[in-house]
Amino acid sequence: MKSVSMSGSLRENVGKKDAKAQRASGMIPCVMYGKDEQVHFLVNELACHNFFYSPEVRYAVININGVEHKAIVQEAQYHPVTDKLLHVDFLEVADDRAINIAIPLMVKGNSPGVMRGGKLSKKVRKIKVHGLLAHIPENITLDISNLDILDCIRVEDVKLDNISIVDQPSKVLVSVLPTRNIEDAPAAE
Repeated sequence: MKSVSMSGSLRENVGKKDAKAQRASGMIPCVMYGKDEQVHFLVNELACHNFFYSPEVRYAVININGVEHKAIVQEAQYHPVTDKLLHVDFLEVADDRAINIAIPLMVKGNSPGVMRGGKLSKKVRKIKVHGLLAHIPENITLDISNLDILDCIRVEDVKLDNISIVDQPSKVLVSVLPTRNIEDAPAAE
C-alpha cells in the first residue's frame, strides 16, 4: 500500500472556537489515537488533498514535531453543504499489529454474459480486510472473464495471501444480471 507524507503541528488549544479559527486559516484539526494517548494536531488543508481525494487506499506518515507516526483514517468529517474537509480522526498503526481497513474492489476482463446482453452489477465498491499493514494491497482485482448470465462472485470465492476478509462469506460482490436484450447462445451442432 502506498503512503502519503504529511507534516503537522501540535494544537495548543482544543475547542470549537480554536478549531473554527484554524479552519479559516487553511488548517484542518486532527486527532490521532491508538497507542499511548491521543495527539491533537493540525495539518495543512492542501496536504490532505492528495490523501483524501483519491480512489486508492493509502496510509499517512505524519511528522509531528520531528516524530513520524504511521496512521490510517478512522473517520473524516465534511461540511454538509460545501463538502470541505472539517476534521480527521487517525488511527496510529504499528508494523506488528493487524488492522481492519476497507480496500477498493476492481474488475478486469470481459464477461461472456455481458457480451450476450447481460448487465454487469458491481454490488460493492470496497471490502473490509484484516491484516498487517505490510500485507494489505492497494486494491483487490476480480477477474470476470468466466461470468455468464446469472453468475456471481462472492466473498468466499476471493482468496488473498496473508490477510483475511471481514465481510460475510455469502455477500455478492459482482454479478451478471439478465436484461431484455439477451441473445440466445448458438445451438451446438
